[in-house]
Amino acid sequence: MKLSSEKVFMMLTRQDRGWRLGILLGSLTLLCLPCVAQSPAPAGAAPEAAKPKADIIFMHANVYTGVPANTPFSSVLREEAIAVRGDRIQAVGKTLDIGKLKGPQTQVVDLGGHFVMPGFNDAHLHLDDAGTMKLSVDMTGVKSLDELRARVLKKVEEAKAGDWILGSGWDETLWPVKVTPTRWDLDEVSGGHPVFLVRIDGHIAVANTRALQLGSVTLASRDPQGGHIDRNENGEPTGVLRETAQATVLGVIPKPTHQLRRQGLELALADLAEHGVTSAQDYSPNWENFQIYEELEKEGKLTARITEWLPFDDPIEELSRKREAHPQSDLMLHTGLLKGFMDGSLGSHTAALLEPYADDAKNSGLPRYEAATLNAMTKERVLAGFQIGFHAIGDKGVQMALDAFTEAEKAAREAHVRAPNGGDDFRLRIEHAQVTTPAQIARFKELKVIASMQPSHLLNDIRWAQDRLGPHRAATSYAWLAFLNKGVTLAFGTDYPVESVSPFRGLYAAITRKSENGKLEYFPDQRLTVDQAISAYTMGSAFAEFEEKEKGRLVPGMLADFVVLDRDVTAASPEKLLATKVLRTIVGGKTVYEAK
Repeated sequence: MKLSSEKVFMMLTRQDRGWRLGILLGSLTLLCLPCVAQSPAPAGAAPEAAKPKADIIFMHANVYTGVPANTPFSSVLREEAIAVRGDRIQAVGKTLDIGKLKGPQTQVVDLGGHFVMPGFNDAHLHLDDAGTMKLSVDMTGVKSLDELRARVLKKVEEAKAGDWILGSGWDETLWPVKVTPTRWDLDEVSGGHPVFLVRIDGHIAVANTRALQLGSVTLASRDPQGGHIDRNENGEPTGVLRETAQATVLGVIPKPTHQLRRQGLELALADLAEHGVTSAQDYSPNWENFQIYEELEKEGKLTARITEWLPFDDPIEELSRKREAHPQSDLMLHTGLLKGFMDGSLGSHTAALLEPYADDAKNSGLPRYEAATLNAMTKERVLAGFQIGFHAIGDKGVQMALDAFTEAEKAAREAHVRAPNGGDDFRLRIEHAQVTTPAQIARFKELKVIASMQPSHLLNDIRWAQDRLGPHRAATSYAWLAFLNKGVTLAFGTDYPVESVSPFRGLYAAITRKSENGKLEYFPDQRLTVDQAISAYTMGSAFAEFEEKEKGRLVPGMLADFVVLDRDVTAASPEKLLATKVLRTIVGGKTVYEAK
């Protein structure tokens, strides 16, 4: 008589289910749970006392392993304890079994039944920007132009003569009068200081008159490729600089000292640890940031694993040199993909769309490249063995990226070029992918392109996204489930500091598609289950950086990167999910954050 796998599972004893289930699922290599066998040892096996003892045992926990169970009991395998040896998981299983790995020097941590899950892997963030924001004027959440001006004035009163007043985080869509500020609004409170304030999405900035003068932005200035200088009816610059037009002023702002830059990065890293983020895929393009990460690593102070992206536009020789000097074999810090920009953002009306904005009929956004140039550069870099991730928010930006990838992958196949992991899948990525068509989603699958998305963006964009796009395009925007149903890999992040680094906001957005107060809802048919969302934040993000064999699940042999939470996020109501607190963050078996 042939038994189904479910019936066989029900016949197994409790102590045997863990590892025999692995056989039934064809996943024994990943699932050898528990590692401390309860059945008689095979002939020649080392006696229990001879087995290596754990360095640390975390016991009495509700361990969400991330391993699919597909049983009537749970969609994901659960265990009770984790043994860590070195920086890796030695065993996962029942508290009684894992206790057998305790030796005289083993540290034991009782987690009191709390929920444990793989550490969050933020697939898209900007630690340098986050650190800079913490050290400058934080405009996040300002409710009016008057409040913005008041924050500038307060900083001016504290500043020394000639100091630049820098800030970021403002969002005019939160204001009663939703109008972008101008240089004249800032001049009245700047006291002669140059002022430069970046919008929440980073794609627009406003400079006062003094800052424009120092940056040589005048009546005669021309728009750069991929940028725009806003002007009044007389042709005078208003101070609003879109996309690449910001570079002229950014180029004259004094660079922060090494110590100040390090201070900002340390503050950003502390923010990650407090929110359970154990891995960060970072784009902080000034190379000095990477050198600071190296300092922290050598001092034993690097509290998250960093994959640092390199600028797509940099010369191939320079990119290759940095990659060779900092290979992926260093699992704490290494270089990763090449980051390029197809367009801007929806909030600033600079995302490139195939048709004009619904609320700005003369505007279709700002593409950053000419197609021929983009395709040639992409092909050259893929043939050099690089992974590439393109920022593309609008459907035209997405199409530009897909077209470039198509040519590059064809050239790589013909030349028999191998991907960074030695395989034939370059794991090309599109970052954000907010506005897509069904045909484009099918193209993602065909090309094996990863959709690297940030669900928490919807918590803010929900207020105006349909105004920008109109109902037809909006219906296929932020299409997380459509990607997943098509078989496209999802990798989740936050775009920190554009959004809070808290992954719990992202989980909430992914499973509800509602505003944080629950009053607004955005095309609920694209909701994910909590298990799907967690997978995108852990296994999906690890796959997106070629590290799915190192992290993303809590199984023997994987890196000991996990978090302890104050609630089971798979069982909490959406409202309670937003209030989740991290009790402990562990990276490589070491606690890098513990709640007080």
